[in-house]
Amino acid sequence: MNRQPSHEYHRDDHLMNGQPITEQPPATAALRLGTRRSALAMAQSGMVAREVTRLTGRPVELVEITTYGDTSREALAQIGGTGVFVSALRDALLEGRIDFAVHSLKDLPTAAPAGLVLAAVPEREDTRDALVAAEGLALDELVEKLAGAGRTARIGTGSPRRMAQLNAWATARGAQLETVAIRGNVDTRIGYVTAGELDAVVLATAGLNRLGRGAEISQHLDPELMIPAPGQGALAIECTTANADLTVALSALDHAPTRVAVAAERALLATLEAGCSAPVAALATWGRENELRLDGVVGNPDGSALLKMSANGPIVLDETAEQQAAALGRALADRLLGAGADALMGERAR
Repeated sequence: MNRQPSHEYHRDDHLMNGQPITEQPPATAALRLGTRRSALAMAQSGMVAREVTRLTGRPVELVEITTYGDTSREALAQIGGTGVFVSALRDALLEGRIDFAVHSLKDLPTAAPAGLVLAAVPEREDTRDALVAAEGLALDELVEKLAGAGRTARIGTGSPRRMAQLNAWATARGAQLETVAIRGNVDTRIGYVTAGELDAVVLATAGLNRLGRGAEISQHLDPELMIPAPGQGALAIECTTANADLTVALSALDHAPTRVAVAAERALLATLEAGCSAPVAALATWGRENELRLDGVVGNPDGSALLKMSANGPIVLDETAEQQAAALGRALADRLLGAGADALMGERAR
């Protein structure tokens, strides 16, 4: 898969708590992995299932669960956004119908219910957003070509965060661009482009890569143009606190640099009291000597106002690393709020 270059992290970054990944003897009982029914969710869960079988010697059965977010056709902002792709899976865990669940971490609410634990955050995929455009054109090429024909570029996305940054980009350049709210799976969204209903759509690079559709990307939207959602490109593996043996087994899939980075991003989101569908972006990246840089964005979906700020801080790589990263996220969120971020987000998730 097309991963971004690794950042420095002076610790055995593929292990959790310094424990080596070892394969376990076979067991007969299958583990039940809860997953959404979408092709992307099934692909992600299948990847995790194969790793869990390799580590534990136990077969893994995928249990398909329909979430409210899968059945509703309303925009995510209208149905609340927070937890709509997660709640049904968490209910199944707490009711004992599944043993563990795999989520896209960006969909995971920042507050977990009692009885559940985030057992592992595997190594992150590419964090960037991607443009899938007619004729494979990059964003500036697409806008310029359509403007020459007297047309406004129509770009589809279901994300207020993407809308805010696309519209701000267009406003800064005087470009003719219209963002169009869409829902649906990857096939549906790309289908709007192939059918000529839209000129382009913006999707997560990680999802396209996991579906084997990376070749359809016209342009990777680097953070200078568009900062991703908190947790984008990462997976979350969740199980119950009561299942201590499984928690330990799953922890072998944890990637410490990813877990610490997303802790900063999610702390920013939580401090802003913003839901998963709010126009909030955050990206934490590792630099030299274990320094973590956090970039945050809050904006209006129409792009008329966009706040961008960043913070840096060294992380001591011990058992408090997540807490240190979270403190960095809270501090940046406080600065954003002090600059008026709350007025840009609409109703906050309390």
